[in-house]
Amino acid sequence: MGRSQSVPRGSDPRFGADADDSGCPILHVDMDAFFVAVEVRRRPELRGRPVVVGGTGPRGVVSSASYEAREYGVRSAMPAMRARALCPSAIFLPPDFDQYTAASRAVMEIFRDVTPLVEPLSLDEAFLHVGGARRLIGRPAEIARLIRARVVEQERLTCSVGVASTKFVAKLGSTRAKPDGMIVVPADQVLEFLHPLPVEALWGVGERAAESLRRLGLTTVRDIAEAPIGMLRGSLGEAAASHLHELSWGRDPRGVSPEQVEKSIGAEVTFDTDLADREVLRRALLGLAEKVGVRLRRAGQVGRTISIKVRFADFRTVNRSRTLGGPTDVAREVFDTAWALFDALGPGDRIRLLGVRVEGLSAVDETPQQLTLGAPEHGWRDAEAAADAAAARFGRSMVRPASLLGRDNPRRTENPARP
Repeated sequence: MGRSQSVPRGSDPRFGADADDSGCPILHVDMDAFFVAVEVRRRPELRGRPVVVGGTGPRGVVSSASYEAREYGVRSAMPAMRARALCPSAIFLPPDFDQYTAASRAVMEIFRDVTPLVEPLSLDEAFLHVGGARRLIGRPAEIARLIRARVVEQERLTCSVGVASTKFVAKLGSTRAKPDGMIVVPADQVLEFLHPLPVEALWGVGERAAESLRRLGLTTVRDIAEAPIGMLRGSLGEAAASHLHELSWGRDPRGVSPEQVEKSIGAEVTFDTDLADREVLRRALLGLAEKVGVRLRRAGQVGRTISIKVRFADFRTVNRSRTLGGPTDVAREVFDTAWALFDALGPGDRIRLLGVRVEGLSAVDETPQQLTLGAPEHGWRDAEAAADAAAARFGRSMVRPASLLGRDNPRRTENPARP
C-alpha cells in the first residue's frame, strides 16, 4: 500500500506527527489517487504502474492518475489525449463510479465510527471535528493515525491527513502530506506554516488570480499578508481581497458542518430469499437495533418512539410503533421493543424486508434522563458506549452481540444510515 509516514520526505519536522496538536480539533482526510487506488485494489497487477482513470474516447478527460503517471506530468482534468502523449505507457481505464461510491461509503463509515461531525466534500475527502472524541480515543494526531491505519487495514487504501485549528489549514496540511502522510500544524505556528507557501495555495487563487498577484510582485502568502488591503482591492475586487487577506493570516471561522440530523434514525434490510425462520428474523432485528443505537449515539440523539416495518413476500407492508416512557439511544431497549412489536404481529407468512426506526428525536445533552429505582449503576448504555469506543479503534465488526457472531448473514441489501 505504499510507504506509511507521518510527514512527507523533506518536510519541516516542526509539523510532524509529534507536533503540539492542542487546539487542533479539525482533520482533513484526503484519499490518495482514490479512483486509481480502488482500481488497483481489485487489480493488484497494476500496482506500481502508471494508471489513468478517465474518459477513454477522443474527448475524454482524466479523472484520476496514479502517482507513477503523475511523474510524467499527467493530472486530473487534463484531456486524455494530452495524457497519452505525456505517458504513452499508461494504462487507461474507464471510470466505475458504483465501485468508487461503495468504497467512499466504507471510508466515511470509518470516519463516523470516530466522530459524528463529518463533513464530506466529495467521494474522496472530508473534514472531521474530533474534539469530542479526545476523551475516548486520544489527541487529534493519535486519532488521525488511527484513521489512517483503519483505512489501510479495512479498505486496503491509503489517505493523507492534515491536523490543524481551522479547515483551511487542515486542507493545506493534507495536500502537503501526500501521498500517504500526515501533517500537524500547531495552532501557534500557523503563520510559520502558511507564509512561505506560494499564493496558489490560498483557496480561490487560480491561474488568472495568481498572475494578477504576481504582476503586483506578490508571490507568497506572506506577501499577501503584508500587502496593503487597498492594493489587493484594486487588482482583485473587494470580496476577493478581503477573503485572501483573512486566509493569509490563517483566519477561517467556518466550522465542520455535518449532515443534518433527520427527524428519525433507522435501518432496514432486504433478504436474499424470503424468510420465515423466527430465530433468523430475531437476529436480523437485533442487528438492525444495534446499528440504530450506534447511529443515535454518534449523532448525539435519543428518541421515544420505536417503530418496525415488515414487508411480506407478496409486498404487503405493515408498520407498528410504540412510544416509551422515556427517550433512549440504547440498542438493547430498541431491540426489546422492536421484537415485542414483531412478536405481537404473529406473522406466519414469509418476510422479504425488516426495518427498525427511532422517532421523536432530541439532543441527548438537552434531554433529562429518567432515573429508575434499583437500576444498576452501570447498565446497557455504558456497555454500548464502551463498545462504541472499541469499535472506533478496531472496527464495528470486532464488537457485536454474541448472537450475531459466527452466523450466516441473511442480508442482501442494506439501506444507508438514515433511509
